[in-house]
Amino acid sequence: MVGSDRRVLVVEDEPVALMAHAAYVERVPGFVVAATAATGQQAVRALQSTAVDVVLLDMVLPDRHGLELVRAMRAGGHRADVIAVTSARDLEVVRSAVSLGVVQYVLKPFVFETLRERLEAYRTYREQMEGASQVSTQAEVDRVLAGARAGAPAVLPKGMGEELLARLSLALRDAQGGLSASELAQTVGVSRVTARRYAEYLSDNRLAVRTQRYAGAGRPEVEYRWVG
Repeated sequence: MVGSDRRVLVVEDEPVALMAHAAYVERVPGFVVAATAATGQQAVRALQSTAVDVVLLDMVLPDRHGLELVRAMRAGGHRADVIAVTSARDLEVVRSAVSLGVVQYVLKPFVFETLRERLEAYRTYREQMEGASQVSTQAEVDRVLAGARAGAPAVLPKGMGEELLARLSLALRDAQGGLSASELAQTVGVSRVTARRYAEYLSDNRLAVRTQRYAGAGRPEVEYRWVG
């Protein structure tokens, strides 16, 4: 298997996010999208009919939680590795994912570089596991076990911070409908210019979409809706 493309099943219920995640996977050398699924049931069918090495799995699906799907996979004898993708920051969910053998846990919102680094770290880990029959030192054991979870944090554009990005993302995700830059700024407590910059960044990375809001005879206002 060393040197072969890793076949990925992308599981995500949001259509725009599903397309984005699949496109991200295809951009990383050594990985191909074997199938996509929008529900746990579709994912199980894909695993039964398609050879899959790793599942890029959204934890919140319309018919079951991602952790339930992982348990069902293992009970059914499916040995594909799992990279969890979620906006949930519940520590108990993270612990449960690790206990089930999830090799990576990627928080939304994320950009292409984040997933690329995680996939490359995973590939190195699998190649180490498959390329040798035994390890001779504690350092080698530690390096192999750490390999799957390695990966440097993605670099945001200059002047942007991860904490504010997370706050703005949460505000968009929890909004009932779309928010304009002014409304987003008011919700989070930042300037309109800052809110617009972050919202545009999320839109450029396919985690939010821009739409036009028409109110009266004036100029239409841009609003942002969360899709990540």
